[in-house]
Amino acid sequence: MKKAKKEEIESLAIGGQAVIEGVMILAPTQYVISVRKPNRSIKTKVTRLKFPHSKVKKLPFIRGSVTLVRMLRLGMKALVWSANQVATKKEEKLSTKEMGATIFFSMLFAVGIFMALPYILTHWIGFREESKPILFNLVDGIIRIVFFVTYIWAISFMGDIKRMFQYHGAEHMAIHCHEHKKKLTVGNVAKFTTLHPRCGTAFLILVLLVSILVFSVIPSLVNWLFPSFSGLNFWLRKLVLFLVRILFIPVVAGVSYELLKASDRHKGNVIWRMISAPGLWLQKITTQKPSRDQIEVAIASVKAALRK
Repeated sequence: MKKAKKEEIESLAIGGQAVIEGVMILAPTQYVISVRKPNRSIKTKVTRLKFPHSKVKKLPFIRGSVTLVRMLRLGMKALVWSANQVATKKEEKLSTKEMGATIFFSMLFAVGIFMALPYILTHWIGFREESKPILFNLVDGIIRIVFFVTYIWAISFMGDIKRMFQYHGAEHMAIHCHEHKKKLTVGNVAKFTTLHPRCGTAFLILVLLVSILVFSVIPSLVNWLFPSFSGLNFWLRKLVLFLVRILFIPVVAGVSYELLKASDRHKGNVIWRMISAPGLWLQKITTQKPSRDQIEVAIASVKAALRK
């Protein structure tokens, strides 16, 4: 019985993210946050998930959007909790509402910089979406990717972000150690790479790439559904097409998630390695080599996530 239980724990699929001075690990029925407090101790919080066995989470193409929403929600809670654990007595503690407002405005910023601005620039350069949708979306997609990678590279030089990227690396290394069925010790974890194919960074770059293909069909689809669309005012047509792009984000997320899962399952296949390569390249920025102290926090989080 003990052997069967051990094998079950070793096979559990886990994921996670970096938080402020710590790591959040998501297991099938619970999520765990571990942080390094100012007094150098490690504090861990375990929270059971509501509806952990929901069938919606297993539906292909639907589960991508569900997972994205869930990770945003849990990630926000984890960031608030971690920030409050490392805050000194003189610093004001964050509330969930404050963090929610921050994330809301961050998402507006992301839509403006990584969707609206490339869209406008592509038109300004001289490409037309309705006449040459594939070429338009290829140029638009390249601009989006350049903006995104440049932004990630620029913020990686900020002290707080660099530490989060180190904890991100520690999270990946600890997960690798678990997946290779090695004992979770600092020495064992330190042997593994900070790069992991099943990562949020890899998911985001796949979203950017998949969107090029999905957005290319939008003009034809809108014209087919609404024959009078071509008779609308130029700027009204542009606004409609852009809003339809936003509505198609769940579709893009669903396809990207399935590609991410498949690339992780078929690591030995050349084609799937090519699909996962951009995500691994970008992780060379979003993950950094952690210190021993940071690895200890990641280990604490993984162990707690696997305990029950």
